[in-house]
Amino acid sequence: QVQLVESGGGLVQAGGSLRLSCAASGSIFSISVMGWYRQAPGKQRELVARVTSGGGTNYADSVKGRFTISRDNVKNMVYLQMNSLKPEDTAVYYCEANVRSGSVSSYSAYWGQGTQVTVSS
Repeated sequence: QVQLVESGGGLVQAGGSLRLSCAASGSIFSISVMGWYRQAPGKQRELVARVTSGGGTNYADSVKGRFTISRDNVKNMVYLQMNSLKPEDTAVYYCEANVRSGSVSSYSAYWGQGTQVTVSS
């Protein structure tokens, strides 16, 4: 059906940068909203950023001004540029896409497996 694969996670020192990528593939008719979520140890999963098909964006207050979400509608990819990283950003980051697939008329949410981001102090 539809698969989402994240990449770009890793270990970085505080103040550094990482760029996460997520590729959607499979039987995709269209994609509406795409987003990035994260879950830190002992915490609930939270929305980090999302972007609509038209390019509108929303960010969590904790990352606003440091992170930038973008997408490529031709390649069915979404990116998260993370700058000025802090230890508090350490989490597993998940890609999410709302996809209309095949002959189905409705959108369904698909999730990637997650990629670990670790920021050392």
